[in-house]
Amino acid sequence: MSTQFSILSANSIELHYRFNDNSHTMNAAVFNKCECEFLGIAKELAVKLNVEMEIEVEPLANGGLRSWFSFNSKDKSTIKTAFFVFLLTNVLFTPIMTTIDVITRKVIDSFFEDPEISELKKEKEKAELKYDIAKFESETKPLCRTIDENIIKKKKSNYYESLSKYEKVEDVSIAIEDDKKNIIKESKIHRENFEQYILSSNELDPEIEENAIIEIVSPVLKKGKYKWVGIYNGKVIQFSMKSNEFKTLVQTGKIQFKNGSSIICNLIITKQLDNDGVVKIKGYNVTSVDVHFENSTPIETPEGRLRRQKKEAEKKQLSFDL
Repeated sequence: MSTQFSILSANSIELHYRFNDNSHTMNAAVFNKCECEFLGIAKELAVKLNVEMEIEVEPLANGGLRSWFSFNSKDKSTIKTAFFVFLLTNVLFTPIMTTIDVITRKVIDSFFEDPEISELKKEKEKAELKYDIAKFESETKPLCRTIDENIIKKKKSNYYESLSKYEKVEDVSIAIEDDKKNIIKESKIHRENFEQYILSSNELDPEIEENAIIEIVSPVLKKGKYKWVGIYNGKVIQFSMKSNEFKTLVQTGKIQFKNGSSIICNLIITKQLDNDGVVKIKGYNVTSVDVHFENSTPIETPEGRLRRQKKEAEKKQLSFDL
């Protein structure tokens, strides 16, 4: 990595794919897929950082296969462009288990503490400094927290998964440059490390609502893997009733539902990412029912009473230990 060039001149990124057969060609579908995911990450960062960025692609070159992307903020701010380029390269070349928050904090710290930037902070009137660095730094920190973790991780995973499946690729490198002339920073990822950048699953941690209120629209009155229908948070949902105790009470007629009947329950919402990194709800599961209503009167279920008593006992134990 060279340190003789100005960090503020960073305005382009070179993606360099090297192949195990020393060729200079790449499957067009794989190449376009990778470039699309790269641009998708760039778009998410630009939108959340409230930066209007012009992105231009430049001609390819041999030496494996190299492509360049030039970046320029529409307000011609060199500080915005340089920060965006550094953040984008770090996001793409950091393993998948590292959170976006950690990545952005490290980039903010390293970028704004760079000796050149630190010196410019002291010389705000310097002619070539066209943007108030201190103001940009204060605005950037909260904006970075709005970056969608799931979108970034999924697009990054798609990028490396495409490369992983294409056995011809030996490694990929990314370089921050100034007008394609000088390399300011360069990183390389070898094929054997691609898996560190790929999501192991699209499944997300389930969301657990312990006191969810569901208005019952259509209960299941016979045995089988049928889904109930209810209204949760104003939305009609289909859910699986996993509480065998409550299902038995319903199927034997000990609990009956009327128009507007509701339950208070433990609800587990399973989620997964689609190919664009958008969170989709996979299903709803009611694992236990604490209360059902008869003519607006709350009736505690046997399992609800046991769960309440257990919580009370745990609370007393905690108070005793303290």
